[in-house]
Amino acid sequence: MPCLLLGCSTAEPGPQARPAMWLVEDADTRIYVLGTMHALPRGTDWDEGKVAGAIREADELVVELSPAELAAAGDMFQKLAPRNAPLAMEARLSGAALTRYRALEASGDGFGGERFDDWAVMVLMGQRVARNAELSSADGVETRLTAEFEAAGKPIGGLETAEAQLMLFETLDAATQRALLTRAAEESGDAVKEVGILTAAWACGDVAALDRVINEDVDAVPAARKAIITDRNRRWSAWVKTRMGRPGTVLMAVGAGHLVGSDGVPAILEAEGMKVSRVQ
Repeated sequence: MPCLLLGCSTAEPGPQARPAMWLVEDADTRIYVLGTMHALPRGTDWDEGKVAGAIREADELVVELSPAELAAAGDMFQKLAPRNAPLAMEARLSGAALTRYRALEASGDGFGGERFDDWAVMVLMGQRVARNAELSSADGVETRLTAEFEAAGKPIGGLETAEAQLMLFETLDAATQRALLTRAAEESGDAVKEVGILTAAWACGDVAALDRVINEDVDAVPAARKAIITDRNRRWSAWVKTRMGRPGTVLMAVGAGHLVGSDGVPAILEAEGMKVSRVQ
């Protein structure tokens, strides 16, 4: 029975959050692969159990963006997101999608969406949903891990640059960007509830529920799935295979959506003959 049905709150994970984690290992190398939420409710307790042991054991932390790249992400967004010329949202969205977009916009300061590419408007909408759901990146998994590893004097690396990560969206064709924006707008009325369900599934380590919640939307736009999920998972899996050539213990912490399903990092590594086990 999915953990969601066993009493996990859909509003806050609470003290019993136990996110899914895998171990990839050979004779002299251990790589813990932890599924993260980039933003969480304040006070979420997730770093106990096996995760606490992985944090202690690891010689280094690897996340999607290193601290330096994460610090550069805001400026990079401002560089890449603007359109060459404004385009009214009424020219992009209509009907329920436009109505729900305007409702989300009205929940705080305006987005100024007419000035930005479709993908960037979708990012701004996602940030607003997270705020409305009372999630904060300051309480996200990567933020706390970075602080712990920095305090311990352990190195922190990144799998991508801020520019490369945003260019995944910037280089999507116009039709794909519009499809993503339209779907995000159409579903924005239930977005806070869906974020709560996602957070609860993550807290329970319910990978089947995570697979359903995370992949349902992106599966509807195959070109986006390939660029944003599948291709990145394959690159990160290749990084793991290369890193296994050096001794040591690594904690690799990436968005939980990249670790579930048949094209998730653990599944790819296992299919390629690596020793992979679910440890939490």
